[in-house]
Amino acid sequence: MAFRFPRAWNCRIAIIAAAMIAAPVVASAQGDPRVIPPPQQQKKLPEAPSKLPKVGADRTRGLDFLFGALKAAPDETSAKHVEARIWALWLQTPSDTAALLMVRAKAAMDAQQMDVALKLLDAVVKLRPDYIEAWNRRATLYYLRNDYTHSLEDIEQVLSREPRHFGALAGLGMIMQDIGDDKRALDAFRKALAVNPHLEKVPELVKTLSEKVEGRDI
Repeated sequence: MAFRFPRAWNCRIAIIAAAMIAAPVVASAQGDPRVIPPPQQQKKLPEAPSKLPKVGADRTRGLDFLFGALKAAPDETSAKHVEARIWALWLQTPSDTAALLMVRAKAAMDAQQMDVALKLLDAVVKLRPDYIEAWNRRATLYYLRNDYTHSLEDIEQVLSREPRHFGALAGLGMIMQDIGDDKRALDAFRKALAVNPHLEKVPELVKTLSEKVEGRDI
């Protein structure tokens, strides 16, 4: 049975793409020439810097610092810069093999070769089950294939490892809204905004869903 998408699909697919796969794959070596630039015809999204930020050797402490900076960002430009650094740390992997497979999976997705991309991401997840972005990228692929069951399973894997993953939280909200669970969609979007107040279009979705779920203020 084919799934019928609501009228707001075009707007929402833009959000899911921005939230769940906003940054390009970053290989383990800084400035790795294997990194494939996004196609020129696609809307430009915030990109992770080629050099990772020097925020200390401890990855968790580095992310803590950046999440604090994200909440305190005084404007949109500053927020996007910090957000890109967060993506850079999330996308980093010590495995050259996993990095190369991720690059190839992205190229396959860009070419609409979803079956190829899925096999590549399956291999990354099997090789590095601790690599959050492999789960997140596969969740995105499943979403684009309308396979919400598997997408939700992968989002759960992401959030169990990084509860602050605003991309996965936004993705969860999109799926919940698509299947008509507005209450859970609102909860997911609010959690995403609590982590990253600068997510595009999500505040408008929260406003709309708040009125729908909780009613208008009198």
